[in-house]
Amino acid sequence: MEDVRGALLVARRELGAFFNTVWGYAVVAAVLLLLGLAFNAFAMGSTPKLSTEVLEQFFYLASGFTMTAAVLLTIRLFAEERQVGTIVLLDGAPLSSGAVVAGKWLSALAFLSLLLLASVYMPLLVMVNGKVSLAHIAAGYLGLLFLGSACVAMGTFASALTRSQVVAGVIGAVLVVLFVLMWLLAQLTEPPFSRIFEYMSVFDTHF
Repeated sequence: MEDVRGALLVARRELGAFFNTVWGYAVVAAVLLLLGLAFNAFAMGSTPKLSTEVLEQFFYLASGFTMTAAVLLTIRLFAEERQVGTIVLLDGAPLSSGAVVAGKWLSALAFLSLLLLASVYMPLLVMVNGKVSLAHIAAGYLGLLFLGSACVAMGTFASALTRSQVVAGVIGAVLVVLFVLMWLLAQLTEPPFSRIFEYMSVFDTHF
């Protein structure tokens, strides 16, 4: 119970940092802008499409932007603490390492969830001239949330390895791409390794 309270305390502190710095807003603005442009250009397009096709294209595009945003939001979690020297305060706090990591992961996931919530108007636009189920949209966003949570975990791990945010971003991106491409390794190997790689694929199998 003490670890849970500690994790929530860290999460609240880190979530406040996202709102008090330009970086969080910059990531949200860039992702929403690019996702909106991609949705209009590729999902909506200039040719008539079925509503389900538009929705499928949206979540395909949104998955890529979700993974990218997850890496960008997590690069500062531990690396910045080391750069400015505040990691000493965390080390000296009466909190377990697990509570600190869980709190930072939870804060990035909460901020990413707000980003996803801000994009919900896009699939809802399909309902203007088409017909889609709200349950389909909800299921798609649940998938994005799970995909984002996995990528936030990878980004948090990468940030804990270095004091450079650039290096953390590179490591996080490599990890995410590696787990996305696990489906390719599954096709190139034989059982039982193919089944292991297939299960580890965060996009092809799970999302």
